[in-house]
Amino acid sequence: MKVTKTKIPDVLVFEPKVFGDDRGYFMETFRLDEIKKHIGDVNFVQDNESFSEYGVLRGLHFQRPPFTQSKLVRVMQGEVLDVAVDIRIGSPTYGEHVAVLLTGENKKQLWVPQGFAHGFSVLSETAQFAYKCDNYYSPTHDGGISWDDPKLNIDWKLPSDAVRLSEKDKSQAALEEITTFTFEAFKQEKVY
Repeated sequence: MKVTKTKIPDVLVFEPKVFGDDRGYFMETFRLDEIKKHIGDVNFVQDNESFSEYGVLRGLHFQRPPFTQSKLVRVMQGEVLDVAVDIRIGSPTYGEHVAVLLTGENKKQLWVPQGFAHGFSVLSETAQFAYKCDNYYSPTHDGGISWDDPKLNIDWKLPSDAVRLSEKDKSQAALEEITTFTFEAFKQEKVY
């Protein structure tokens, strides 16, 4: 498995080796030894999957302590722009984001650590999205940041009139309103 650092060192791209022939392909989508080698001692407890149509934008989401989550995300079918935003106050990359094109073809996976908000926009007609979490979903700890916060300056690769949001995502907070996460508490080496 090839592992690439992004401009935010704690956010990683995992690319599995794909073995294909005229019958199809085979790949390992998850190897705990590779995760531990590059991230640390992560214990995944929940797998999630979603199906969305073109223009759907989900995010930017996170969970507050003690239910903070890291995610290892991938696209099984279709194409999405996947985004991780550093919300750790005091971090050298606070407020910056990483955006990676994840597709059913490129098989890339994005590691989104605790202390980051996560979201994606669907760029293909449909997309099937899956991810592993290292903590359980807790509706009472659910949080979010506005997808179009001007301080984040995220290009979601969609025309504004094509963006489709949930009611929840239409009224998320601005980045500066999120005070739950500090860099000291959510440094990767401290969490994993």
